[in-house]
Amino acid sequence: MSLLSIRNLHASIGDKEILKGVNLEVNEGEVHSIMGPNGNGKSTLAAVIVGNSKFTVTQGEVIFKGRNVLDMPVEERAAEGLFLGFQYPVEIPGVSISTFMRTAVNEQRKYRGLDPLSGSEFLKLMEEKKQIVELTSNLASRSVNEGFSGGEKKKNEIFQMAMLDPKMAILDETDSGLDIDALRIVANGVNKLRRPDNATIVITHYQRLLDYIVPDFVHILYEGRIVKTGDKNLALELEKKGYAWIKEELENQSR
Repeated sequence: MSLLSIRNLHASIGDKEILKGVNLEVNEGEVHSIMGPNGNGKSTLAAVIVGNSKFTVTQGEVIFKGRNVLDMPVEERAAEGLFLGFQYPVEIPGVSISTFMRTAVNEQRKYRGLDPLSGSEFLKLMEEKKQIVELTSNLASRSVNEGFSGGEKKKNEIFQMAMLDPKMAILDETDSGLDIDALRIVANGVNKLRRPDNATIVITHYQRLLDYIVPDFVHILYEGRIVKTGDKNLALELEKKGYAWIKEELENQSR
């Protein structure tokens, strides 16, 4: 069943067009990887899906669970089940992870017509989800991302994903800056959260993450469009050849 359908999506920042007709279909239960050189629109695509107001959509649709999310404010998109794991998670001094997550979880429950979790119910849920990414109790009591290492920030992102239980998770270069142990922990967390009724989009430069999170589909986003789609072997081909061959292939096709 289709969960996310992106049709002819164009988006700009100021007068610079970045997305130039992106088409993408993601079904429930699938993991998709989006790869491509820097500056070609990968992070822009993620930001547009979740509603970053810095970008202007000039054409196209983003249909999520049968509704065009481009008509929704950011908070409604999140409540509907969209989640973005940031490449550079922000720090929120003075706000503990537990307070932050309890507010977020109960806001989503309110949107869905459910009662808020009691203190004991929330603590039980948090203890359960902390195990997924091997999050220590001490880390959970600290301010959100304040003074965290790169690996701790990324583990915290996956912990938030576990707590919010989104239908569609978009992970923007989650592997950036991770050592091999942190990469394994983060990837294992993503794999444990995979279900037949949700989906994940993994944005990455490197094939190494896909050794741990095996995608059903790999897409190459180049100059604002998805120009090639394949299975995990496409990522291995990119690792060997780099991105120059994509430009050559497109030039040959246009002749």
